[in-house]
Amino acid sequence: MGRGRVEMKRIENGTRRQVTFSKRRKGLFKKASELSVLCDAQIALIIFSPQGKLFHIGEIIERYRESTKETRISIDNAPPQYIERFKHDIAMMSKQIEMLEIAQRKLLGQGLGSCSLKELHEIDRQLEMSLINIKARKAQVYMEQIESLKAKEKDLLEENATLREKCGVRQNEVVLVPGKQKEEIERKKKKERCMDLVETDLFIGLIPPSRYATYS
Repeated sequence: MGRGRVEMKRIENGTRRQVTFSKRRKGLFKKASELSVLCDAQIALIIFSPQGKLFHIGEIIERYRESTKETRISIDNAPPQYIERFKHDIAMMSKQIEMLEIAQRKLLGQGLGSCSLKELHEIDRQLEMSLINIKARKAQVYMEQIESLKAKEKDLLEENATLREKCGVRQNEVVLVPGKQKEEIERKKKKERCMDLVETDLFIGLIPPSRYATYS
């Protein structure tokens, strides 16, 4: 029998949990190493055991440490004027982001208590322009949908004409649907039965007694 499927939940037994961690960690590292060799990929794995012990593989971690160390050193050794410029740029960007957020809230009708009459007129104008653009786009979408439906209708008419031509049906010829066709057939059969009941023999003189039952 094959191995049963392991339920994915925390192993309550501490010893069993540690053994499973050790086995699966080694298997994971082996698979990562094989993938790195086969595909020439740079792979890094960082694992902390339940006891907090660190396990890792891959030179990429050391490269990351060196790069972050060099970045910290370069920032620390930067001239004071560059640092001040960076701080000024960060402050300006933060202020611009804050102003954009305030403007967005005002367009949504929030935080209007501090707005002057001029600012309210400007917000009203922006909303009107937005509404005009939305209506124009809406009308354009409607027209595109109408044109698309007209094109589909034209294609269907052409396809219908082609099918009529293949089936030998004329343009003005009425084709009976299955229900009406069945009624027409039944009507013809009934008419034929009535015709069969009509007596066509010619007698001279009195009608023979054998025919009385037919006419009674």
